[in-house]
Amino acid sequence: MRIISFLPSATEIAGALGLADQLVGITQECDYPESIRHKPVVVRPAIDLGRRSLSEIDQVVSQRLAAGASLYQVDEPLIRRLRPDLILTQNLCQVCAPSGNEVTRLLQSLPNPPEVLWLTPKCISDIEQNMLDIGRATGRLKEAEKLIAAGQERLNKIAEVTRTPAARPQVFCMEWVDPVYGSGHWVPEMVALAGGQDGLGRAGADSVRIPWSRVLEWDPEILIVSPCGFKLSAAREQAAPLSGYPGWGNLSAVRSGRVYAVDANAYFARPGPRVIDGVELLAHLIHPERFGWDGRPDAFSKIQTQGVVPDPGEKIYWSDSNQQKLKEVHVHANDAQSFDSCGERQRGDEGWQPAEHDSADLGRPEA
Repeated sequence: MRIISFLPSATEIAGALGLADQLVGITQECDYPESIRHKPVVVRPAIDLGRRSLSEIDQVVSQRLAAGASLYQVDEPLIRRLRPDLILTQNLCQVCAPSGNEVTRLLQSLPNPPEVLWLTPKCISDIEQNMLDIGRATGRLKEAEKLIAAGQERLNKIAEVTRTPAARPQVFCMEWVDPVYGSGHWVPEMVALAGGQDGLGRAGADSVRIPWSRVLEWDPEILIVSPCGFKLSAAREQAAPLSGYPGWGNLSAVRSGRVYAVDANAYFARPGPRVIDGVELLAHLIHPERFGWDGRPDAFSKIQTQGVVPDPGEKIYWSDSNQQKLKEVHVHANDAQSFDSCGERQRGDEGWQPAEHDSADLGRPEA
């Protein structure tokens, strides 16, 4: 079978089902598993976002969607040459990958239209159903069932601990920094499974802009910076301006030193097998005394943005007030007590002001 994937999560599912050798086309954003990186790229972004700020990216994306313009370029001549039997795509988020109208136009241009499998997950059970659908369409149903069973076993182990009557800390998964977006779809469910509660998330629904005042009211005990479409290094950089937001230093998560940046691409944004790893990571960040982390060391970093004294020897990151970038600091026992001046940015009334509305339901569930 000749398979083309229009979204990274489908590529990851195909790889987990042993279908990497049958993938003949992928998107520019597909980077996992490693074995697929040499595949022909059939989908690329239509706009260059490389040097834009987060607010500029949000503005450009919103403008193009409002104008009915696509965010992606589909290489139709290449797809015709690749002659796919199956295309894996989605109709959940126009920001994430080519969707509805774009795929319809493509099919009309192909001499022998392939089978199209639409993946539109909004929760973890939907993600599992997508695995079954891909397995069924490719003759790998048993492999899909085994993959799901293995994931459920891991989730059950977490649930055995988190279902006990212990405190469920208040968590905020920040899916975008400027403007601020809360999490949506499967991410609030991941937080709940990990033993937390995200009162700003929208389980099973699109992520949306939220006023900063709502974050202050929620006062999360753990704040996780997980910008959709970005890995850990970029998430760390994008966390830097947060220390200039009004009331930042008063948040419980900031005062207790429980602000983290994570690799959103790997563990949160893509509805595929690695959301299980994401739940395990959340369990560790929310309940470190109950859960360890045996995954990749570059999965997360603690972000230091105010004068919280860290443990000696801990590697942390803090925001530079002048250059707005993160500096790595190795804290030694003899200087831990003098760490109270650690780089919080100050702003007056002219500083950043959040949008006081809850519109623009621009979902960002997947890179």
